[in-house]
Amino acid sequence: MNVSNNWLSEYVAHGLDAEALAELLTMSGLEVEDVVATGPSLDGVVVGHVLDVRPHPNADRLRICSVDLGDAGEPVQIVCGAPNVATGQKVAVATVGTELMLPARDGSGLAPVTIKKGKIRGEVSFGMICAEDELGLGDDHDGILVLDADAAPGQPFEAYLANQGDLPGDTVIDIAITPNRPDATSHIGVARDVAALTETALTRPEVDIPTLGGDVDDLVSVDIQVPEDCPRFVGMVVRDVTVQPSPEWMQDRLRAVGLRPISNVVDITNFVMLEMGQPLHAYDLDRLGGEVVVRAATAGETIRTLDGEERTLPEGTVVVATPAEAVGIAGIMGGQSTEVTDATTTVFLEGAYWNPSVIRRAAKALGMQTDASYRFERGADPTLQPEAVARAAALVAETGGGTIVDGRIDAHPLPYTPRTVTVRPARVAAVLGMAVPEADIRRLLTAIGFEVSETDGLDAFAEAAMREEGVDAALAEASEAGLTVTVPPFRPDVEREIDVIEEVARLWGYDRLPAPATTPVPLTPAGDTPDARLLDRTRQRLAALGFREIATNSLLPAATAEAFADAAWTGLDGEPVVTLNPISQEMAALRPSLLPGLLTVASYNQARGAGALRLFECGHVMRRTADASGTVEGYHEHSALVLGMSGTTPATWNGPARTTDVYDLKGVVMDLLADLGIDDVTETPRPAPDGVTAYALDLHADGVRLGSVGRLADDVADRADLTAELFVAELDWDALARLATRAEPPAYRAISRFPTAERDLALVVPENQPAAPLLRTIREAGRPLLQDVRVFDVYRGDGVPTGQKSLAVALRFGADKTLRDQEVDGRVRRIVKMLEAQHGATLRS
Repeated sequence: MNVSNNWLSEYVAHGLDAEALAELLTMSGLEVEDVVATGPSLDGVVVGHVLDVRPHPNADRLRICSVDLGDAGEPVQIVCGAPNVATGQKVAVATVGTELMLPARDGSGLAPVTIKKGKIRGEVSFGMICAEDELGLGDDHDGILVLDADAAPGQPFEAYLANQGDLPGDTVIDIAITPNRPDATSHIGVARDVAALTETALTRPEVDIPTLGGDVDDLVSVDIQVPEDCPRFVGMVVRDVTVQPSPEWMQDRLRAVGLRPISNVVDITNFVMLEMGQPLHAYDLDRLGGEVVVRAATAGETIRTLDGEERTLPEGTVVVATPAEAVGIAGIMGGQSTEVTDATTTVFLEGAYWNPSVIRRAAKALGMQTDASYRFERGADPTLQPEAVARAAALVAETGGGTIVDGRIDAHPLPYTPRTVTVRPARVAAVLGMAVPEADIRRLLTAIGFEVSETDGLDAFAEAAMREEGVDAALAEASEAGLTVTVPPFRPDVEREIDVIEEVARLWGYDRLPAPATTPVPLTPAGDTPDARLLDRTRQRLAALGFREIATNSLLPAATAEAFADAAWTGLDGEPVVTLNPISQEMAALRPSLLPGLLTVASYNQARGAGALRLFECGHVMRRTADASGTVEGYHEHSALVLGMSGTTPATWNGPARTTDVYDLKGVVMDLLADLGIDDVTETPRPAPDGVTAYALDLHADGVRLGSVGRLADDVADRADLTAELFVAELDWDALARLATRAEPPAYRAISRFPTAERDLALVVPENQPAAPLLRTIREAGRPLLQDVRVFDVYRGDGVPTGQKSLAVALRFGADKTLRDQEVDGRVRRIVKMLEAQHGATLRS
């Protein structure tokens, strides 16, 4: 919600600058997100007094002026070309160093120009005497701007304008309106809070509300067929209207808050909505006809809305209609068939109260978010319609030269019933931790529109609260004393005593509430569990390996969630979890994989020139499932860890740059598993592409799937606008945590003082035999003396049969003693025997 400070000041004379006002609103619960100054910058522009004017010796149209700038110095010389400059004038002078927005030489608009000391036709000029357009105050360039005779030389021009009540520009305050504060969606609503906080009066515009009935009844009738959805419908008619541009002051107000002026009638409906919070709609009465029906849409019914779109209405959507057709979607947008045009002469103004849930449901179903639906969804004031419509009618008559038809239509099938709440000052003290005097409670609540009845029996509370016994004694003496508070209709969020106490707290000032003397601290810090420590250790290890942690949204478009729910990649069957009432179509489903978020971050960084990417994220993923063992039956949720690598490894002193490949990422994954104590890992190549990867490697341990490592498929990379190959891994973190045998980081172990023994083996195996199973068998057979094994060569060619390959592995043995050759050779023979038995491997001769 954009609030114009100039506009706001018409309703409350708060006397605060924009920053102080923003702080005041934020501390009272209306969070200010931004403060933006608009209008021309007048820094460096001062009032000058023209002491003398003489002709320029080298130019007929120029004059040399001696100008007093009021700084106790000598008058300055300024060369001026304006025909109306004269001795004795008070003028606006842009001093040397001032930056003004002046017409660009190429005619492309305005450009910043800094006023400098310079020579004009041989005469030195120390500034510029300004015209109206040069200051951004209007379009007049026929001559310089002449100020009032009592203007003080040297006074900042901005201060002069402020004294005249003609300060240009504005300050726009952007307030984040929470769903429980529909009253703050208007300038008067915000002004009401400001008036209460600054203890100043709230000034509302004077509105003459006509009586029921009258001549208007002869022109329009209203039939409400869905009273639960439309409890009130108010209308007035203005005749002989001229549709034309709205007054400049109104256009300025609308532009300040981001709306484009259209015509006086349309601008007035927007103006009143932003002023009072009641959305209105204007119809061309000649096109509307005299019969208005508020009803539910039928199946398949269509309407062309004001934006030119032909829309099919969901059955049951509330519409404003004639007997022949729907002419507006209630509370959302009007129809094109009855819109006000330049040819309109008779305007029917409508202001209604619509059921918030009905508007919310229709807006979501149609995918429409308008200024009107934004307010109706939160709950507009159900009693404001007569005042808002009368205000708009008066403005239409004033700006369009029309005549208001006598009377008003007010269809009101379900009258509003005020709510009352009993508020106990004792309870206020108990909740806030301090006693707020009853007089202040009444004052604060009354200031924001609540009615508080006089009650007896509170003196004991006030007295006890001031004595040494304090709040506890006050509670004992006056726990039953209470105030009867009538909630204003524009506050649908206030229903209980605690809601009223919250209003007292925010107006009294959260900063005035005492901090507790003591705060209980749990014996175990939140989140400090073994699993949490294990994850934190893994995060630190990844950071040490050059990875950056990312955090992405857990909600995705439904199509994206479906695309990444590939069971071959995630290891899980089941459909994605789709939310019933998504905030938007971009957040319609819960993520079945962390991969979409990683792709978004990788694409963003690659597009901005990031060469080498090392990214990871840990978070929850969710699927639908037939398994009933989950926390919620029919759903599966677990924590996942995703890693991504792309780009090149930079060149160093001992090696050239090289492109990242899948083995780099696999090495990181295996390092993480080893750090967790998960050593016996089975690797299953998956060379065929799936819906996510071009090829992948599935990892298992103890019969449990750990995850996959692979290269992203080209079509997936193209859809994500990636510019370099991306290698990805997604692991089931819950499975890793269960299988982890090393709860703490590896401890220091002294280097053995005994020598190690090394052996090399050349093994001939089938071409399609992966190395990992061989290494696993070697480790198992070589225990406990085998300390390390690694592949250091692969050979195909002479001496190796066709369809086979030779793998050369290096073995290192060691113990807390000096090993004998017989012990090492015995282990080697055992290793060879197990390789022959389990994998058909033979020693290369």
